[in-house]
Amino acid sequence: MRNELKKFLKSLKHAIDGLTYAVAHERNFRIELFVAILVLFLIFVFKVKNWEAIVLILMIMWVLIAELINTVLERVMDILKPRIHPYAHLIKDLMAGAVLISSVVAIAVGVIIFYPYFRDLTGFLNAL
Repeated sequence: MRNELKKFLKSLKHAIDGLTYAVAHERNFRIELFVAILVLFLIFVFKVKNWEAIVLILMIMWVLIAELINTVLERVMDILKPRIHPYAHLIKDLMAGAVLISSVVAIAVGVIIFYPYFRDLTGFLNAL
């Protein structure tokens, strides 16, 4: 049991090291993390419905995971660079496209969910 806990804690440390690397070295990850924190703040400010919060949190997770996978594939392609294959650049572009799609869909979902809250806030402010 003690050995299993040690293995788990070691795995947890590696995961945290990976996230720390992404925050320190990946500009896009930092931007996406900032937006994620902003969305989480808005979830609490507007007191969105539980199902809306779940959808928003899942979208945040999807974008951050896509960015991490993109980073992993970029590093693997960089390792292969000395013997670069014509597909290496294409693989990087395809993964960047996947991150772009996930980000655009997350933005669309965020706009759909938050629009009524901002509309109601604007109406309230105009009534003052």
